[in-house]
Amino acid sequence: MSVHPVSSFSVTVATLRRAGCVFAEDEASLLLEAAASPDELSLLVERRAAGLPLEHVLGWAEFHGRRIAVDTGVFVPRRRTEFLVAQAAALAPRRAVVVDLCCGSGALGVALATALDRVDLHACDVEPAAVRCARRNVGELGEVYEGDLFDPLPARLRGRVDVLLANVPYVPTADVELLPAEARVHEPRVALDGGGDGLDVMRRVAAEAPAWLAPGGSLLVEASERQRDVAVEILRAAGLTPRVRVSEELYATVLVGTLETGPAGVAETPVRGTETAPAGVAETLARTAGTAAARTGGTADPATVPNSSVQD
Repeated sequence: MSVHPVSSFSVTVATLRRAGCVFAEDEASLLLEAAASPDELSLLVERRAAGLPLEHVLGWAEFHGRRIAVDTGVFVPRRRTEFLVAQAAALAPRRAVVVDLCCGSGALGVALATALDRVDLHACDVEPAAVRCARRNVGELGEVYEGDLFDPLPARLRGRVDVLLANVPYVPTADVELLPAEARVHEPRVALDGGGDGLDVMRRVAAEAPAWLAPGGSLLVEASERQRDVAVEILRAAGLTPRVRVSEELYATVLVGTLETGPAGVAETPVRGTETAPAGVAETLARTAGTAAARTGGTADPATVPNSSVQD
């Protein structure tokens, strides 16, 4: 840039602070890096100060050590969802068939496909903007379809899916208005609103999952800590063996529902705790994660909503 970097940085930080950006210094560094000219920097800062999520301003989000393209109006992948990817990596067999439902930008499927060997990846979303974005991110790693949940998936995948990632919305309808404006205004409501108790979409996914899972295959979804017990019963009622994995560090709760190959009706007691991937997979995940960019106050998570039933 032609402007003095120190001067530009200090002015940008001051502007972002006045706009209420908590991580103004980190955001300023990223905006300065992204801008090709003083005029472009002014535009980026103006958009951020107006409340647009940082990821939408930059056009990308940091997820699992990768820059994932995130267009305006597309759900921003949350850092805590990296924990779901780690759980999936621990369960995936070699040459796994992976489906990424409600894929948004495609971040989950891309992260898992790059961590594992020879993944047959299929992703889908109901939002056209998300599908366009996911196709850019997924590229040659797999296929991306547009449609509601399982509807657009090829019939040949029935009974063959080893890992079913479903980053479904789980904010109760009444709590959506409590979300920060960055999420409430700039992300699609369909990616946030999970119905009355936040679990309506999860119920639909769980009900259909057994028809798509291979024997021993697993469905993985996120929920809040307060939704955990109800979510466990949803998985069990669908004929899946439920387990719960929790990351205290990331404030993440992941529900795993497995289509067991053993005697029907045998249910495992849900287990709470932080599960790690097998050694080889863990090393791969660590390499791909690298040093993540600082969280810069982009889109707030449901877990941060005060006095809400969606706190993790």
